[in-house]
Amino acid sequence: MSAGRSVEGAGCVTWWGFGPARDLLSSDIHTMKSHDELNILLVGSGDPRHILKTISGMRETDSLHVWVIENSMEVVARQLLLIYLSLLNPETMSLHKKTEVFLEIFGNSEIRSETEETLKHTAAELSLFITNTLSSDSNTHPCLDTSLLKFKERDDLLQIFKLWERPPSVPASVRKVWDARVRQHLGTRYDSRQGCFDWDLTMKLHQRGCEVINKHQYVKWRESGVAFEMREGLYQTANQSLLSTRVFNHRGNRVGVRGYWGDIVSSPYLSFGIETEDKDLLKKHNNQHVKTAQDISEVNVLALFECLASRERSPLSKDAPSTSGTYNPSTDDPITSEEKDTNEAAFQTHTELEPQISQPHDLMNLNGVKVSFLSPDSLTKLPLKNRYRNLFNTIFCSASMVPQIDSSLRQIAAPDAVLVVEMANYLLDLSKEQVSGFAERVKEIAEESGFTLKQNQSDDVYSTFTLKQD
Repeated sequence: MSAGRSVEGAGCVTWWGFGPARDLLSSDIHTMKSHDELNILLVGSGDPRHILKTISGMRETDSLHVWVIENSMEVVARQLLLIYLSLLNPETMSLHKKTEVFLEIFGNSEIRSETEETLKHTAAELSLFITNTLSSDSNTHPCLDTSLLKFKERDDLLQIFKLWERPPSVPASVRKVWDARVRQHLGTRYDSRQGCFDWDLTMKLHQRGCEVINKHQYVKWRESGVAFEMREGLYQTANQSLLSTRVFNHRGNRVGVRGYWGDIVSSPYLSFGIETEDKDLLKKHNNQHVKTAQDISEVNVLALFECLASRERSPLSKDAPSTSGTYNPSTDDPITSEEKDTNEAAFQTHTELEPQISQPHDLMNLNGVKVSFLSPDSLTKLPLKNRYRNLFNTIFCSASMVPQIDSSLRQIAAPDAVLVVEMANYLLDLSKEQVSGFAERVKEIAEESGFTLKQNQSDDVYSTFTLKQD
């Protein structure tokens, strides 16, 4: 298999992670000293699974600030969408319905018309949210912060949300787009694709601990991109949030092609559907799992949403101190004159915007929780800014972003910091030798960056490293 096609199945856009949700502050990962505020840096997580799981494990008195870096603004837009849906007040949308809508938008290339209306409404709300930050450079919700993104990046978000809100009148067929990816990936094996799908499931995913993924559901997802069908209905409307633009070189010209460029092999079941604390969900009958990864995803996401609702109702929520801290861009974030000129020019463009509503009224305000989004190119710049020096208690890095790790990571790590790296176990196009080689390379990079492998780990999907003490 050529190197160029070795990860073609994983795609070039990370819409979901290649491993289950983790509480990044749990005792299994972290042995922390007391902190006024806990800071987590997520690099390329692709979805909010770790954010939701970590919040669910917090005590009422804990304060958490999550900082998110993704490799494209389209993934940032999806993160905002999924977090927004997670924060919807139960009085606006019941927890069960919210769970269904969340999973449908999260893992389906095609959705029901009712879900499309929710997506459009949410896109409109997010457009207002971003517009407010452009006109006043302030946050319109205490849990969500996009003010650290450049003006151009926030402009890009606006364009993405508007495309979700008002998709093309003659949209491309998602089925055809998906099928084209499958054809490209399988090549001459396309005509025997059912056998390929079965092999990937039984000889790879099942062998790697994902036996709960149901064959019928997995094969349907591999064929059509539809992973979650919780309700009866027609799943035939394009999920605009899973479409993005990929630039190709064509006869010397750069051409943008809008399509589906994410994972077509590993499945969205990995994020929420392969682990559960309820062992009844893992029972077998005649050596077959009674419940499926879809069932487990529903139970897990519902439980996470119940934790969010409980935290929002906490008596501390009304009087909780802000987690934003004191931030002075002129002293804390030195930027180049070029960046400054670009931002000032963009700000001038938006000074004539009409003032919008100050805050979405149907979102929960979680006690002591804040999520801030940073620019895609910011990882290498964080060590240059005083506010990020020795800040992060936990740093998570996805498999796709490992090449961005270097020795400067030590400068932004807190003294008791841990580094959690997603392994390549569920990148199914890789051989066992390549997966092992990736793990060894991650260990080398982490050690070069000042971290050492934590001993006696029980988790083979993620590797945890602790900061070496001088």
